[in-house]
Formats: sequence, structure tokens, C-alpha cells
Amino acid sequence: MQIIKPREYFDGEFELPGDKSITHRAVMLNSGADGTAVITNALTGEDCLSTCRCMKTLGADIQVDGTTIAVKGTPKFESAKELDCGNSGTTIRLLTGFVAGKNITAKLYGDSSLSSRPMKRVAEPLSLLGAEVATTEGHAPVFVAPKKLQGARVDLAISSAQVKSAVLLAGISADGETTVSEPVKSRDHTERMLLAMQANMKVNGNEVTVKRSELKSLSLCVPSDISSASYFMALGALKGETLCKNVGINPTRTGILRAFDKLGVHYELLNKRVSGGEETADIRVKKTNMRAISLTAEDIPSMIDELPLIALLCAFADGESRITGAKELRVKESDRIQTTTELIQNLGGDCTATEDGFIIRGKKSLTGGNIDSYLDHRIAMTGAVGLIASKTGGAIKNPECCAISFPDFFEKLAK
Repeated sequence: MQIIKPREYFDGEFELPGDKSITHRAVMLNSGADGTAVITNALTGEDCLSTCRCMKTLGADIQVDGTTIAVKGTPKFESAKELDCGNSGTTIRLLTGFVAGKNITAKLYGDSSLSSRPMKRVAEPLSLLGAEVATTEGHAPVFVAPKKLQGARVDLAISSAQVKSAVLLAGISADGETTVSEPVKSRDHTERMLLAMQANMKVNGNEVTVKRSELKSLSLCVPSDISSASYFMALGALKGETLCKNVGINPTRTGILRAFDKLGVHYELLNKRVSGGEETADIRVKKTNMRAISLTAEDIPSMIDELPLIALLCAFADGESRITGAKELRVKESDRIQTTTELIQNLGGDCTATEDGFIIRGKKSLTGGNIDSYLDHRIAMTGAVGLIASKTGGAIKNPECCAISFPDFFEKLAK
């Protein structure tokens, strides 16, 4: 249990962990590239270490030293019987596409939580390229057999950066041309990194086309993760003033800022710059009296990880907020529609779950109470924000799950 006490005021400057999505991709793509890359400010939480472990099993030379990861790629991958993806959905989904065209026989598996998450959504589009990918009743373990791939057009019914990335990573090992189209543009870290590594590809709106490519290694400094920063940004909006340094502001990831605009949160972007093809800035947020908002399906892809936190902010906002089009939350580390609803209710808020989102009736303050993380790092960190902003505080069950994406989260809160 982690005890969280309420605070009258919360302020400070924060250096935050590197972006999880970018770290995953930097390790995986450099493992298949020509040369050696040094990745600094990497996130070395459990999820990204799962990617490191899998790529080492496949034959890459990877050395982890604090927040620096050195990767020496290999053109020849070893056929691996088992790839342990731990709790990381990004690892298993991207890696399924990565190995599909590499003449590898592989079994990809993970812990009980990962094994409950859907994998047909990756296997089916990969089959359009000729990949032989078998799931276990739609879930992990996933089995990939050697098969020559042929480029194809893949139209995704639901926007997903993980599914899109899996297809693109298979496409760079396929003959011909592979095009992925999605209804709403999702995170584009994979496209940006592939372009920086000299992949043969082009981007046209919500469509990405890739051909067989030999990647060149890419050293980079990973921007701080806006998802990790969002908890401290939210505390600034609720309780004082915060400044988060060197945060990635890739337009496909800044849905939290668009939610802030709707809520009326006072924030500013300072010291804008570019790092490794990714825009970054320092983000200052000040205490704000927030108003109710409405979010729909077109808003969701750029803020999917922050939706539990956004729902919590709505619980403090004036009026009734509605979030729809977020059914994707039901297949995360927990059913985040249900666990977010329970979290807000346990804090004394008014939240009703719907099939694809929430109805939240805001209050000026929440009482506090004990909450269960359900071993979901986003729920645990959202709960910590709610408890700090509550009247009485409370406790979080199983807070250790935060190590997946933010190993020193509670230490930074304490400072």
C-alpha cells in the first residue's frame, strides 16, 4: 500500500523519464539496423526492458547503463523459440510485425495481464502480407512461422499506433509496397523514426507507404514522455504551478493539451526545440477552475493513455462531462473504463461508465479514500493525483506497478 496525503499546494520543476513509445522503437529498430546507436534519456522501466530482453534473445548486442542504452544491430536474427514480452503490449504487438518477415520461428508470450489482451487485431492485418501468425484463442502466446511476405494495402477500421507499426515493420521486410491507412491519424513515432533511419517510405495524411528497406542506426536523446509529465501537469492545474522540462510535443501525442484547452486549463509551451526528429518543449501549468468537456472518437487516439487522468480532471470540473469513442480503454492493462470509474467513485466523485467511455458530473472537491491500482500503472498514477487533490488523501493498493513506465514516480511526488 502507498499512503498519499493531501496537499494544499503543489508546485515545482520536474525532469521526467524518457518517452516509453520512442524508447521501445529506438531499441527495436536499431536492433535491426546497420551500425551502433546510443540512446540517451531512455526509459528503462519494466516495459522497455522487456523489449531490450527480446532483442538480445534475437541476437542484438544491447547494453543498459542507467538511462543510456547502447544497441549494436545485427543483419541476421537468430531463430528464437521464446520471446518473453513481460507486461508490454507495445513489445508483443510491434515485435510480432518485426519478426514476421525475418525468417524466424518464434513464440511471443507475456504475463497473465498481457495474455488477456487481444492479438487478432495484429495477426489479421499481418496475414494480408502473407505472414503466418497464430494466436492462442485470439491472445498470447503468439506463434510466428517463417514466411516470405508480399506488400499489400491494409485499411484499419480502428486507429491504432501499435497495429499500424506492426504492419510497417513487416512491410520493410516484404517484397513490393505496403500501405497502411487509418481513419484518424494515430501516434507517428514509428514513421518518424523509420524516415530518420533512411527507410524507403512516404507519408500522405492518414496513409503510410513503405517498401523493403535497410535501416541505418540512429543515436538520439529521447524526449521526456508527455504521458508521464501529464500527472504533474494535472497537479499544477489542480493545486498550484508546475514546470515539466524537455517534454515531447509530437502533434499525435498532445491530445492532453487539447483536453486542457477544452477544460480551460492555463498552460504555456516554453523553449521549443527539436530532438531526434521529435518536437520538445518545457510545459508550465497553473491552477485553474475547470469547465466540463465533451470528447468524441476523433479526439481519442492522441490522448488514449491520458484518458483516465482526463476523466479525473473532469471530476473536479464545473458541469457534466461526456467521453465517448474510447472503447479501446477496455483492452489495456486493465479495463480502464471500469477501473477509472471505480477510482473516481472511491474518491467521492460522480462517474458512470458507458460502453465506450464515461459520464462525469464534476464537483468542486473530492473526499479521498482507498483505491486499487488493478496492477495498472496509469490507474495507480491517476489515483495518486486524485488523492493529493482530495480532502483526506488515502492509500493505493499495489503501487509497484508504476515501475512499468515511471520507476521513481512516488519519489518525484514526495519531492
